[in-house]
Amino acid sequence: MTVPVLQGVSEVADRYEGFILDLWGVVHDGVTVFPGVIDALERLRAAGKKLVFLSNAPRRAHIVAEQLNAFGVTDLLYDGVMSSGEVTWRYLDTRPDDWSQSLGQSCLQIGPDRDLGILKGLDINPAKSVAEADFMLVTGPNDRMNSAEPYDAMLREAHAAGKRMICANPDREVIRGGIRQICAGAIAERYENLGGEVRWHGKPDPSIYEECFQLLKTTKKSGILGIGDSYTTDIKGANMAGLDALLVAGGIHSNDLIRTSGKIDGSRTGEHAKAEGVHLIGVVKAFVW
Repeated sequence: MTVPVLQGVSEVADRYEGFILDLWGVVHDGVTVFPGVIDALERLRAAGKKLVFLSNAPRRAHIVAEQLNAFGVTDLLYDGVMSSGEVTWRYLDTRPDDWSQSLGQSCLQIGPDRDLGILKGLDINPAKSVAEADFMLVTGPNDRMNSAEPYDAMLREAHAAGKRMICANPDREVIRGGIRQICAGAIAERYENLGGEVRWHGKPDPSIYEECFQLLKTTKKSGILGIGDSYTTDIKGANMAGLDALLVAGGIHSNDLIRTSGKIDGSRTGEHAKAEGVHLIGVVKAFVW
């Protein structure tokens, strides 16, 4: 199966009223916005399209919006922002089910200090160790880590004590400023493999897309296109939510999908899509018009 290789989003823009776009790997790399992105956003807005950014960032939506503004992506270019950190915060705030209500109030956050804001405003007591914690919240590793193995001793201790974990970023890896590094999902996956109990928030869970539909003010799924660079989160999530999906090959799968000539391998893209059990309407090298 060969996936159609497109030169830009303009080739499919007329087919959709709304777009749900991933951020990291599509709009920016954590350091800078990719060339052509703002132009593409401006052209979509000029065409009357609705745009929502959906990120697996372990930070609240308003924080993600502030970061976008710092990158030059102002709120004039989109209709809303949703993040895995936002739905995680809401889950811990409202405690909507038996699982969350039985978690307890003492939380060990696994992640860098910049993610501490995810606990702000919650009735939760920060713990300093596994022994002190009722449960764990993983937001990410320390910077520039390429393996979750250094967390093994802590994860084994937590599993032996029966601690449950919430993952606020299901991504396993990301490319930051050209350097590949792990995300919170790699730590949570390692804990699950040990037998630990994990509750995941974010893509590919279809429930986070319901939040996006509210921001788009439409539930007409045939008129919405999901755009992302990950088969397992962005594309699978869009498909599970009933949406068409467009893959950006220049993100985390670039080494597999882009030939040495710089051209996208549409056949290989299709093979990967089949192996992942997802469907694509096309693939672009970058999010450009």
